[in-house]
Amino acid sequence: MLTAADDYPVHQTADPIAAVGTSDRNFYDRYFFNGYARDGSVYFAAAMGQYPNRGVMDAAFNVVHRGRQYVLHASRRAPADRMETVVGPIRVEVVKALEQLRVVVEPNAWEISGDVRFTARAPVLEEPHFHRRIDGRVLMDATRLTQHVTVEGTLVVAGETIRVDGFWGSRDRSWGVRPVGEPAGGAPVPFQFFWLWSPVNFEDLCTHFDVNEDGEGERWHEAGMIIPVGGPVGGAVEHARAVDYRLEYKSGTRHARHAVVTLRRKSGETLAIDLRPLYDFSMIGLGYQHPQWGHGMYVGDADVGGESWALADVNPALPLHLHIQAVCEATLGTRRGIGILEQLVIGPHRPSGFADLLDLAR
Repeated sequence: MLTAADDYPVHQTADPIAAVGTSDRNFYDRYFFNGYARDGSVYFAAAMGQYPNRGVMDAAFNVVHRGRQYVLHASRRAPADRMETVVGPIRVEVVKALEQLRVVVEPNAWEISGDVRFTARAPVLEEPHFHRRIDGRVLMDATRLTQHVTVEGTLVVAGETIRVDGFWGSRDRSWGVRPVGEPAGGAPVPFQFFWLWSPVNFEDLCTHFDVNEDGEGERWHEAGMIIPVGGPVGGAVEHARAVDYRLEYKSGTRHARHAVVTLRRKSGETLAIDLRPLYDFSMIGLGYQHPQWGHGMYVGDADVGGESWALADVNPALPLHLHIQAVCEATLGTRRGIGILEQLVIGPHRPSGFADLLDLAR
């Protein structure tokens, strides 16, 4: 089946663009955006995913304001043309590739809408390729680009208009294979996942860090970058020679009360980024582990829904709220900044003292 995308010289296989290069039903292609006031008082996030081999496309938009997380979900049957990036009231526009993107959320019945542009404040990053195989099955085989951004535009939350001009944030694009949708069936695979991901914005530079570890703490993926602000899209990105972290968990959770990320430069200098969480954003609001609006799950041919909750009412020990982005004050020497520390810790992780699927920090 031919679509408008076939008029661009971007083919990677002998098939039209509508046919992805694998029959794996868990293939996905996804946008993610976040933005936050520089004092952390407002946070918002948007996501949109296509799952061509499942015939599903979904999107979500969330805002944290005045101690409450507002959530909008949308899902549809996937269009044949993968350049059609509209799901219900949510749409994504590529204004200038790798430099500026726009997210528009039309007014709806769930109290949040907006029109926001995300403009590069630093060069785009290509994280190392993710590949993880467990018991012979491919769990992940994906690529991610990440970019630190400035934000401008307007949000409307519960009838209140919020200007977001001057907010900072980050966006990413990832594509490939990872677990999405309903379980595939067959013999169960023991599940363990340890994930930290932390893009941080300072006035004159940005930093990025991530790690995946197995239950013994052995790393199967890691990245660390130091990025100058204002450089060209293809500008220089300094890759850390080594990365590390230190977490102090909140009692009764698998979430950090305090974290230190270290990036060791090729010169031998070590940058220590101190992260102090202000509050936690529940990633279930973007569909992660959501029982109805989960990524790639068929909800209907064109369905929209919403919900909201007070942050103070969230039980962080519940499995549905394990996956978070903590909005963090960041310190690097005399620099003061802000960023996020995404955390998903499921199953054993010996360095953290976790022995079972869902045991919690003491």
